[in-house]
Amino acid sequence: MVEVRFLGVGEPKPKRVIRVPLRLVSYIQATPLMLILGAFLLLPILMIGTVSFWDYDFAQMYPDFVTFNYTETLGSWVTWKIYFNTLKFAFIVWAITLFVGFWVAYFLAFHVRTSTMQSVLFLVCTVPFLTSNIIRMISWIPVLGRNGLINSALVNAGIVPQPIEWLLYSDFAVVLAMVHLYTLFMVTPIFNTMMRIDRSLLEAARDAGASGWQILTNVIIPLSKPGMAIGTIFVVTLVMADFSTVQVMSGGQSASVALMMKNQMSLLQYPAAAANAVVLLALVLLMVAAILRVVDIRKEL
Repeated sequence: MVEVRFLGVGEPKPKRVIRVPLRLVSYIQATPLMLILGAFLLLPILMIGTVSFWDYDFAQMYPDFVTFNYTETLGSWVTWKIYFNTLKFAFIVWAITLFVGFWVAYFLAFHVRTSTMQSVLFLVCTVPFLTSNIIRMISWIPVLGRNGLINSALVNAGIVPQPIEWLLYSDFAVVLAMVHLYTLFMVTPIFNTMMRIDRSLLEAARDAGASGWQILTNVIIPLSKPGMAIGTIFVVTLVMADFSTVQVMSGGQSASVALMMKNQMSLLQYPAAAANAVVLLALVLLMVAAILRVVDIRKEL
């Protein structure tokens, strides 16, 4: 029980005492957060789920309960191909960002000795991310284009007889842009996890005769798994929801689920887009649940 005391003006002693159960106090404290999550998270998801069962034509939507939005989504081989393409982008970008992010975080955490220099170098890594994603994405076009910096350098050096076409407007360009956009989301949680590793464990491993590779594989990597899991959740969810990078960097030659939903909404096919959103949300939640089953990230939160 919790006592709630109301004091009168100028009275040193409580005038009235109200006893409130401790469980009720916990619910009262959690009510503002529950209202915010309900209004801005649960309610929109419920609305999307409801609209996914509505009927529609070229002009408007009709409140109804039909399932052909899901049958068209799950019964089309084109849709399955687009989902597979999206998963392919997510896997490739995740693998590259995990590799790059781990070694960048490892260098910052264990090879930079002073905390001041660690902060400076980390801020240097974040400077490009202070600009818009669109600007950073488009900046690759003059680098990768047919007459861009890379092709001009290769042709002038005599390495290739003509410009390389697949550098831009291809899956390679999409993956490169996504890696550039989302690597920081992998570096940050891994770096935070590595900074929490007790340095005495590394000294104990060295005293026991462990080599640098053994320390890395048996001490650092296992203790960095929570940060890797958090970074994986960030990167995978961002890639699965990205449509602008796929649209611009592929030149319209590739597709993703988010881009398909964007095109459906531009054609006023909101129930079909909502059905794809529900399927995509379920797929992402399954992936996140699988990650949480493998790695416990509660101590990092």
